[in-house]
Amino acid sequence: MKQHSVRTFKSADQLPRAGQLAWKIAEVAADPVAIESDVAEMLGNRIIDNAAVAAASVTRRPVVSARSQAEAHPFQPGATVFGLTRSQRISPEWAAWGNGVAVRELDFHDTFLAADYSHPGDNIPPVLAVAQHCGLTGADLVRGLAAAYEIQVDLVKGICLHEHKIDHIAHLGPSAAAGIGALLGLPAETIYQAVQQALHVTTTTRQSRKGEISSWKAYAPAFAGKMAIESVDRVMRGEGAPSPAYEGEDGFIAWLLGGPKAEYVVRLPEKGEPKRAVLDTYTKEHSAEYQSQALIDLARRLGPKIGDLSKVESIVIHTSHHTHHVIGTGANDPQKMDPKASRETLDHSIMYIFAVALEDSGWHHERSYAPERAGRESTITLWRKISTVEDPAWTRRYHSHDVSEKAFGGRVVVKLKGGSIISDEIAVADAHPLGARPFRRPDYIRKFRTLADGVIAAAEQNRFIGTVERLPSLKAGELTDLTFTVDPKSLCSTATHGIFDWRGGAPAAVQRAAGNR
Repeated sequence: MKQHSVRTFKSADQLPRAGQLAWKIAEVAADPVAIESDVAEMLGNRIIDNAAVAAASVTRRPVVSARSQAEAHPFQPGATVFGLTRSQRISPEWAAWGNGVAVRELDFHDTFLAADYSHPGDNIPPVLAVAQHCGLTGADLVRGLAAAYEIQVDLVKGICLHEHKIDHIAHLGPSAAAGIGALLGLPAETIYQAVQQALHVTTTTRQSRKGEISSWKAYAPAFAGKMAIESVDRVMRGEGAPSPAYEGEDGFIAWLLGGPKAEYVVRLPEKGEPKRAVLDTYTKEHSAEYQSQALIDLARRLGPKIGDLSKVESIVIHTSHHTHHVIGTGANDPQKMDPKASRETLDHSIMYIFAVALEDSGWHHERSYAPERAGRESTITLWRKISTVEDPAWTRRYHSHDVSEKAFGGRVVVKLKGGSIISDEIAVADAHPLGARPFRRPDYIRKFRTLADGVIAAAEQNRFIGTVERLPSLKAGELTDLTFTVDPKSLCSTATHGIFDWRGGAPAAVQRAAGNR
């Protein structure tokens, strides 16, 4: 890996393209280095993982809405959308939109945390949609996904966005554009412009993950993927982008990140060096914010030790800066303690998550978020006894570059009535590569079958898994098998309407809303 210093330059300095981060990203994406077998296998695992989460979310309102929008944009040859038949093809950017929301809705797929946060699996919907539309092969798809994961992970290691309240999709737009460029075998010049365009149009604030969190949290990565496809398409037609997007004096670093005097170091593979970053990432066993994964596992372990939870006087979670300030009491969000809060908000409340995990000895992607579950009196009582504090030791481990030391857990101190103390700690989730039960291909398949049960017919599940097992050798035209079909009766349960459904008069939902004013 080579270290690249990234800082602001004045326009008069005329920073050469070869010195710009976007160009260096493009060179990595354009490098046709062979993809190693363990990388290809892990990419297959993540395709299964994404489909698993999409199966569980396919009838949820945000996903239905996104799919309905996508269906309004049929196209040939086009790409597939989860739930629809394989013969029903959608314009690739809209297919990426529909699938991106389905993958992200439950906050249940892969993650990578370093200087910033990310869900690298968000790269799969746009790269796969373009691969399907363009009739490419499994080897092409693996090459594109390996590049997308590499760029996202390397950016997340080197550039912190959240301290400047910029949402993490600002790294996703460039990585998806780079992955699409690698997929298509585009020259570095084209990828360079597309990366800059994608950065420019996908930089948004972190308010999407603050306060009253809405369904936009699921839509934001899908938006980045959609914009990445449009950026590559635009540049392929000969158009340019704001440049230099990262280093310009009115650009990303100067005004949205650390300012004109800030300097970042991004490590990228050397020419000819394999792209292996996907192996640094990890998936979720539980449908909740990643920092809660290890703590859910710890709650399962602590529950029997505590016994009667009504005897708990207080629970303090000693953890990292991120866990404390983003999903803990350090966020100072009253919504995180509100039994009527949205699912998205409860997902970002470690106090709620830890209380439920203690009571239920586990976590369920639907039942654990149900309004009646959040409103249970015993849960509310326990919930409000839980607080977090930042522990510098856990913050240091969170930011460590040493994989064997890096940790996302914490130490929990339970004080019982009468004064006795129960304490335990956990560094990484059980499913983490260094955890008690690291996820392997059978675990990904089991997760898929569990979440697909009652949603996808058994024969269709088998067909999909069989296709992924042949991923690197899939021929042109076979990538459209990397989806699943659901009984249409199930998909129509919560139809939504909007501008794209307009047919000479306001849709019924709009008419009803107008009548209520």
